[in-house]
Amino acid sequence: MTLPDIDPVLLHIGPVAIRWYALAYIAGIALGWGYMRRLINKTTLWGPQGAPLDDRRLEDMVLWLALGVILGGRIGYILFYDLSAVMADPLRAFRVWEGGMAFHGGFLGVVIAALLYARAQKLNPWSLGDLLACAAPIGLCLGRLANFVNGELWGRPTHLPWGIIFCNSHTPVDTSGQCYAGYLPRHPSQLYEAALEGLLLFAVLFVLTHIYKKLRQPGLLMGVFIAGYGLSRILVENVRNPDAQMTHFQVITMGMILSTPMVIAGGLFIWLALSGKTQSGKTRSRTPTQDEAA
Repeated sequence: MTLPDIDPVLLHIGPVAIRWYALAYIAGIALGWGYMRRLINKTTLWGPQGAPLDDRRLEDMVLWLALGVILGGRIGYILFYDLSAVMADPLRAFRVWEGGMAFHGGFLGVVIAALLYARAQKLNPWSLGDLLACAAPIGLCLGRLANFVNGELWGRPTHLPWGIIFCNSHTPVDTSGQCYAGYLPRHPSQLYEAALEGLLLFAVLFVLTHIYKKLRQPGLLMGVFIAGYGLSRILVENVRNPDAQMTHFQVITMGMILSTPMVIAGGLFIWLALSGKTQSGKTRSRTPTQDEAA
């Protein structure tokens, strides 16, 4: 199969180009915001401690998170993958229209933004982390689908029947006019990640949230998400085209290196939640409803 001939630019408005990738970020933030609103207003999911924040504070926090994911994703990409090129051409750091966002950097940006907001508003960071974890797979799924449309982050060559040739009239070419991915069928690793990091993780967290009511154990869902993402990424890295940044053993990719601490941290958070060590913390800060006030 050949990559569908989809223009990465959805539409042009004068000199401004609206790209599918940017739209994926916007849609991920908007849909995640809506899903978190639904969760915090379903009081039966939270138990006596209630949701960590109300609609108004959620609206404020979304701005913090949006800045965290964008700045963190860009800075992380530069530090982890593109530092030498930026050192040679510092203005390259600001050419965001050329692409270059790293999940691990965006993840750290969101963590920092959420911790700062929790501290400023005196919120329980464990419950806040659970809320964010439930919504995060939505953005991940959309982001990976946008990577597929862009024809980037493709996998290694394969003879499997669903292998895709990542070349079309819109994919970048080298100085000789040849498609960077070559004309061999490759693993659609972006779709693998969309399925694992997006759909599967969302389904697991949905079941834990709505059926097993695990929002009542602060930190558990956050741990499941972090560990689940790390494991999914490590698995897909085995078929994803290796990053230029690898260990001198030429075995472990940068994605594996950055994901391993996530698996460890996620496992630790799960253990802390199951052992009840995350139950302490700030009490809820939610505006009571009219029925509750009455």
